[in-house]
Amino acid sequence: MNGVEVYIGLGSNLADPLRQLARAVVELASLPDTSLIAQSAFYSSRPVGPQDQPDFINGAVRLNTSLAPLALLDHLQRIENTHGRLRNQHWGPRTLDLDLLLYGDRPVQNERLMVPHPELANRDFVLQPLLELNPELVLPDGRTLAVLRHQCPNNGLKRLEPATNASPP
Repeated sequence: MNGVEVYIGLGSNLADPLRQLARAVVELASLPDTSLIAQSAFYSSRPVGPQDQPDFINGAVRLNTSLAPLALLDHLQRIENTHGRLRNQHWGPRTLDLDLLLYGDRPVQNERLMVPHPELANRDFVLQPLLELNPELVLPDGRTLAVLRHQCPNNGLKRLEPATNASPP
């Protein structure tokens, strides 16, 4: 497939998060004009924002797609909605969160989408899975993931053992 390499962040802290993420990986691999290149391990971390919610489980996938950025975003939001995603509280609990982190080496900025994701450099639960998928990855502005990860604050990140990762339904 002639496409662009993209990275999607996955997160959940409600309704069996491991299963939510495992199902989402299968759904992402099934998107039109898209193929799954790799999937990171899953990690647990404290929530960002309100602390009166369960810890999150996070991971990332590396895809090749010929979908345009906004078309891909539409698919990501459709998948979130099928998982019962509600947008009631900023940084609140959620069944599934899918973030378009990187779209090739292209920055994207419009009213619906900012890529690279604006908080990418501040989130160990995003940087660590991305490093696992591609340790040589460089952001469009020239920053390397390795340097960003070294500078990133610790949010209680713990790699889950493979036996802990749920298998798809």
